[in-house]
Amino acid sequence: MNLTQILPLIIIFGIFYFLLLRPQQKRQKERNAMLASLKKGDKVVTIGGLHGTIMDLTDERVTLKVNETTRLFFERSAINAVANQAEEKKEDQEKEETKEEK
Repeated sequence: MNLTQILPLIIIFGIFYFLLLRPQQKRQKERNAMLASLKKGDKVVTIGGLHGTIMDLTDERVTLKVNETTRLFFERSAINAVANQAEEKKEDQEKEETKEEK
């Protein structure tokens, strides 16, 4: 085979790697780091959109407190994101400001 015949395939593979595979691997590493750093008291959002506070966690499961009486068990991999406390405070302030305006 001639190098000119193989070169377009190599270029296409390179583009495919940098546009699809590499960003996906980076997101996966970030997600694994987030799941590894979970701790009691973190406010999280599950993949299904449920908001709760971590009450207990093991290597495989997480217990979320959704209200004063309800505790739900989830697989650790079902956690989608850790809610940023600064964003929550900001939302609370905005709610208070809208209440005061009414």
